[in-house]
Amino acid sequence: MRSHHCNELRSSHIGETVTLIGWVNTVRDQGGVIFVDLRDREGVTQVVFRSEENAEATKVSHKLRDEDVIQVVGRVAKRLEGTANEKLGTGEIEIVATELNIVNKADVLPFQLDKELSNEDLRMKYRYLDLRRPRMNRNIRLRHTITSAARRYLDDAGFIEVETPILSNPTPEGARDFLVPARLNPGRFYALPQAPQQFKQLLMVAGLEKYFQIARCFRDEDLRADRQPEFTQIDIEASFVTQEDIIKLVEGLLGSMFKAGLGIEVPQPFPRMTYREAMDRFGSDKPDTRYGNEIIDLADVFGATEFKIFRGTFDNGGVVRAINAKGFAGVTTGQMNRLNEIAIQAGLPVKTLAFVKAEGGEFKSPLWKFFTDAEKEALIAKLNIEEGDIVFFVAGSRDSVSTILGRVRLEIAEMMELTKGSTAYNFLWVVDFPLLALDTETGKWAAVHHPFTRPNTDDVPLMEGGRYEEVRAVAYDVVLNGYELGGGSIRIHEKDLQAKMFEVLGISPEEQQEKFSHILDAFRFGAPPHGGLALGLDRIAMLAAGEDSIREVIAFPKNNKGADLMSHSPCQVDFKTLREIYIQSTYKEKKD
Repeated sequence: MRSHHCNELRSSHIGETVTLIGWVNTVRDQGGVIFVDLRDREGVTQVVFRSEENAEATKVSHKLRDEDVIQVVGRVAKRLEGTANEKLGTGEIEIVATELNIVNKADVLPFQLDKELSNEDLRMKYRYLDLRRPRMNRNIRLRHTITSAARRYLDDAGFIEVETPILSNPTPEGARDFLVPARLNPGRFYALPQAPQQFKQLLMVAGLEKYFQIARCFRDEDLRADRQPEFTQIDIEASFVTQEDIIKLVEGLLGSMFKAGLGIEVPQPFPRMTYREAMDRFGSDKPDTRYGNEIIDLADVFGATEFKIFRGTFDNGGVVRAINAKGFAGVTTGQMNRLNEIAIQAGLPVKTLAFVKAEGGEFKSPLWKFFTDAEKEALIAKLNIEEGDIVFFVAGSRDSVSTILGRVRLEIAEMMELTKGSTAYNFLWVVDFPLLALDTETGKWAAVHHPFTRPNTDDVPLMEGGRYEEVRAVAYDVVLNGYELGGGSIRIHEKDLQAKMFEVLGISPEEQQEKFSHILDAFRFGAPPHGGLALGLDRIAMLAAGEDSIREVIAFPKNNKGADLMSHSPCQVDFKTLREIYIQSTYKEKKD
C-alpha cells in the first residue's frame, strides 16, 4: 500500500513518483493550497494539494481532519526556498499529490495528540490514541530495542530462554498472590507467579546451567508510579557460578541495553557498597548518588556532650546523625512542614526535626545555645557548614535514624530539584544484605529477599547459634539513580540447609512438604551450586526513556487502582460463570 514510509524520502528522491499512507497529522489551508503533514510510525512527510495537479483530490483534501487515514500518490519535489524544516528528516522535500484515497475517516478526537495531557484516566481510556503520540511511540520502541539487546546479549553468553508456568502454586515472595479457580479441581486454586523463582532453580537441577526468560509476573499489592499488578522482569539463573560471575554478567547486560537504546557507554565495573554503608550514608538500600547531602555520624562531635537529648541517646546505645542541605536555608514554612510530616511518617518520635540554619552571618536554632564552643566549632568543620546551609539532626537507634534522614534527604532533593535536567546514570551494586529481619508485629523472622537465599558461608555458625540478625546473605541489588533495577542471590542448593532456613522462618516440616516438597526433593538428586538475578524491565525502560512512571513504557497499563479503563477490567462475572468454577461471591455492591 506504500512505496516508502513517512521518514524515508530525501532530496535524492526528487522527481520520483511515490505512494505514502498514514494518518493526517495536521492540515493547513494556504490560500486554496492545502498542506497536509502525513504521519506514520517512522515520521512525517509534507504533502501539497494543488488544483492544477488534481482538482478533485484538492477539493476532497479541504475536508480532511486530524487522524484521518489517507493514501497519497504524488511526485517528490524540493520545498520552496526558505520553507525547509530542519527539524524533520524529510524537511527539504514535499510530495505534490496527484491522487488521494481516504482510507478511513476519524471522528473528533477526545484530546489533542500534539499536546501533553494531565488527565491520566482519559489517556488510559483511549490508550490506543495516546500511543500514537510521538513520546509514547518512542517509549514503546525504546523498550523493544533494549529488550532485543538483552536477548542478544544473553544468547551470545550461552543462556537458553525457557518459559515457565503461569498457573502455579502460591510462593512466599512477599506480596499477595493473584488466585485462579481450578474448575477441574473444585475448591482448589492456581496462583499467578510473583516470580519464576522455584522453576528457575529446578531448571538448574535439570542441568540447563544457563537460563533466562522475559517473564511476566503478578503481585496483588498497592500500586504506585513504579509498580503494576502485572509486570515484566528479565529473569536469569546459572549453575556453577559465584556472586562475581553474576555481577560481571549483569554489568555487561545493562551496558548492552543502554548502548542499544540510548547510544551511551556505561562505565564498568559499577561501584559497590555494602547494605550497611548504604543505610549509614544515604538512609536507603537503593541510594541515589547523583547528589550529596549524605548522612554524617556525629559521635566524634558530641561524644562527650552534656546536651541531655544527645547524651541520653548515646548512653542508650543510639546514634546522633545529620545531613547538611547545602544552600537550603531559605526553606519555606510549607516545605518545613512537609519535611516534618515525612520524618514523622518515617518514625520520628517528636513533632519537628531539629535543625541549625546558617543565615545572615549567624546560626539560628533552638539547639545552638546548648552546644559548647568546641562542639559548635567541630560541627561546623565536620559538616562544612557555610552561609545558606541548613543542618537537620536526628537522634535514636541506628536503623531508625538512617530511615528518617534517608526519607528527608530524598524530599530535600525533590524540593531543591537537585536532579532536574541530570543526564547522569549512576549505577552501583549494594551487597551483603542481611539474610533475615525480625517482623515486629508477629515476632517471627522473615527472609529479607526470599527463603532460597544463601547465607554467607562465614556467617553460617551465627545462624546455627541463633544470632540471626547478624547473618549476611550472598545477595546483591543493582541500583540506578535511586531505583532498584533488580536483585538476586546465590541460592541454597543443599536440602539440609534449605530445611534449616525454613525452620528459622517458622515453616513447619508439614508445611514444607505441602508447599516446597518438589524443590526439597529435587535437592536430593545432585543439585548444582547456582544463583541468579531478576531485572525489572519496566523500570529499566522507564529510566532509559526519562519517564517518572512505568505506565509510560507499558503499552496497556493499569491505573493506580489496578483498573484498565479501556477494556473495563476487572469486571463483574455473572452467577452462572461463578457457579461453574465453584465460587460464591460475598461482596455486596452498594446501591445508588
